Amino acid sequence: MFLRATLLASAAMIAAPALADVNVYTTRQPELIQPVVDAFTDETGIAVNLAFIEDGIVERLRAEGDRSPADLVMTVDIANLKQIVDADVVQPVDSDALTQAIPENLRDPDGLWFGLTTRARIVYASKERVADGEVTTYEDLATDKWQGRICTRPGTHNYNLALLSAVIAHHGEEAAREWAAGLKDNLARTPQGNDRAQVRAIWAGECDISLGNTYYMGLMLQDPEQTEWANSVRIVFPEFEDGGTHVNVSGVAMTKAAPNREEALQFMEFLASPTAQEIYAEENNEYPVLPSANASDLVASWGEFTPDDVDLSELASHRAAALRIMEEVNYDG
Repeated sequence: MFLRATLLASAAMIAAPALADVNVYTTRQPELIQPVVDAFTDETGIAVNLAFIEDGIVERLRAEGDRSPADLVMTVDIANLKQIVDADVVQPVDSDALTQAIPENLRDPDGLWFGLTTRARIVYASKERVADGEVTTYEDLATDKWQGRICTRPGTHNYNLALLSAVIAHHGEEAAREWAAGLKDNLARTPQGNDRAQVRAIWAGECDISLGNTYYMGLMLQDPEQTEWANSVRIVFPEFEDGGTHVNVSGVAMTKAAPNREEALQFMEFLASPTAQEIYAEENNEYPVLPSANASDLVASWGEFTPDDVDLSELASHRAAALRIMEEVNYDG
């Protein structure tokens, strides 16, 4: 009897389909995603393999075609998501869990991409040299009062191109060109480094304000070497004169090849779940897209703001014009 039961159990194990891994190409640093991956694997038993591809992700997916091992693509910017969609390397996903969890303005209407987190592009302002209320609007950053007081990373970086795309959406290309030229005239130094390097420059007295994403404050506070930089500034949420504070998203899309579609869909839906959204909020200092999920205490301490209501797909459509403008005004010198 024992032998028969053992054989039946062995047969059941052989007949049961093995759980497939989920393979992800990501432009996000893997360590930022790993806590969510670990929680998903603990819950489902499905492993997730992350391949960090900083550049050329579209070209790689095109070259691999139907043979691609990638099930999902995760990116940090709406322009990257649109490039992937325009390259015709992703497929639509029909999921009630995703459409119910993620607000309409933070996902593609045809299910080709879904936002996972948001971040605001704000001003880091010196606590010593910038008065409360001195920073007002994005438009104001191009006025003479900021001459020689601003630091930024290169203007051709995706984060700054997205902000300039928002200027185009609000005011048109000609006004955006004038704004970019005015911002350049107000630079204290040639654009260089990343967002944290700008805060370091403020701490060092090289400039008074910089543009940056909100979550970098959390990252700096976690680094003993950078804590002093972070404590030298405060976060200010500028707005557009006819709108709110510029926001961008990290997002996910399913590749056309997707050899493990069922497991990949499970992971996508998990990413929009309360569990994953809270992990994102706590670990990455980002804003969750799930309306019922709360920002971390640290993020909440930075204050409330009104997100700009320009459609993210429209922002992505202006990226080429934004890049052209940055090159025309020779922003990066």
